[in-house]
Amino acid sequence: MSEQNSVTRRSLLKTSSVVAGSLAAGAWATAGEPMKYTRNDFYTNDVFNKEKAFAAYYEMMDRFGYPISPILRTDQFWTSDFAQNDFLNVGMGGVFWVNNTEHMYFAHEIFLLPGQMIVEHCHRPVPEGPAKMESWHVRHGMVYTFGDDEPTKDLPIELPQSQLKAGGITALNCTQLKAGEMGSLNRVEARHFMIAGPEGAIVSEYASPHYGDALEFTNKSVVF
Repeated sequence: MSEQNSVTRRSLLKTSSVVAGSLAAGAWATAGEPMKYTRNDFYTNDVFNKEKAFAAYYEMMDRFGYPISPILRTDQFWTSDFAQNDFLNVGMGGVFWVNNTEHMYFAHEIFLLPGQMIVEHCHRPVPEGPAKMESWHVRHGMVYTFGDDEPTKDLPIELPQSQLKAGGITALNCTQLKAGEMGSLNRVEARHFMIAGPEGAIVSEYASPHYGDALEFTNKSVVF
């Protein structure tokens, strides 16, 4: 895969000691049910433990019957808590399959643990290219997508307190997407985020190219 066709988060390294199906400390599960975690399962001495996060995503992939391809054992598979210290509720894993700026296409896989939220953000135009437009295809589990249209009354999911307190949520139009269903950003530059359902979710994203400097977070304390 050429440098043009892939995006590697080199700063998000993991060691080969993480194995598929390994369990984050303190978590438990019964047959056919999602793992259940606490905050301490993902932090060691109050520092985000990426190895435990990867282990949780591998367990979810196994449970969904999602193939763990070789690229997901490399540093192209990344995870982040967005510097929010709240990975149980706010975070994600991901891999950029392709980011082709010459021919203007992008493919991304999103991994979310049960109830986990991708922080609210939008995509702006930059000198390198236009604002990103995207669609989401739920492969496993389900998600609630949020956009900045008319707010939905009686939201079906609780929003993370860490983001509400930080003023990091403004997009409150909620749509539920189940496995096999698709949704799209309602307009270019719209603020948006998603939250996984009770089983977690694996979501394929199809989009125009991603430019790092074009990403704008509502919560200014977010680091990615």
